[in-house]
Amino acid sequence: MGLMAADDAPTEAAGTGAQAETGAGEFRGRQVLITGGSTGIGLATARLLARRGARVFLTARSAARLIEAADSIVREGGTAAYQAADVSDRTALLAVCDKAEDTFGAIEGMFANAGTGGAFAPFGSYDEGIFETVVRTNLSSVFWAIKRVLPGMIARKRGSIVVTGSLASERGMPNNAAYVASKHGVLGLARAAAVEAAPHNVRVNCVLPGLIETPMLMQLDPDADPESIRAMLGKGVPMGRIGTADELAELACFLLSERASHITAQSIAVDGGILGTHSPR
Repeated sequence: MGLMAADDAPTEAAGTGAQAETGAGEFRGRQVLITGGSTGIGLATARLLARRGARVFLTARSAARLIEAADSIVREGGTAAYQAADVSDRTALLAVCDKAEDTFGAIEGMFANAGTGGAFAPFGSYDEGIFETVVRTNLSSVFWAIKRVLPGMIARKRGSIVVTGSLASERGMPNNAAYVASKHGVLGLARAAAVEAAPHNVRVNCVLPGLIETPMLMQLDPDADPESIRAMLGKGVPMGRIGTADELAELACFLLSERASHITAQSIAVDGGILGTHSPR
């Protein structure tokens, strides 16, 4: 178990460059917990939150990647700490929440972003062990995390939670039963928590990434070069290109901020128009 920002302790550094952007300082003094925070969407969101004043606490499975992520945030003038954990392990995930509070105080924002894709296989032959692992990682972990942090937010009458769904939260797709089921469930959890928490000024929303350039997406074809993958996937997007992690991070940060103070129980896609090309039924 490790905890680190810079020089092996949570560190805060102020930089003038970090304040020269829209929303600069809007999270000052607030802690945001980010699962799946070492790469891709999670890291992009953590870096943007830190630039805007948040103290970010990251968790992911790889301690080495977390060290790199936290270092990159501190080098930009932000505040970051981490603890490695597998979110499919309930005890480990709850220990992360405890450590985050011990380090930075109350968790006022959470981005439940960790997830896994599982396997591609026909429904009738889908491995039950993989199914259970995907559900624990993508769905159960979100339930455990919300259950852990929501009571404190309700007591303080302040807080925002964003969970990462998927286009699969709104649509079915073949040969991916575990992922689709888990991402449908995540959206349901977000809506249920949002309605329960709304009278207490606590908001819960769900972001739906489309084809976003992340390490996971770019490894779909290990033999192809990045430009070929971007071109191939971009053909299926009405806007003609895949999205970036930074574009998704902008939405996540907005929903976590007070600028979204009357937005809750919503699912919002960052997909270049993909969902708009299909009818919901």
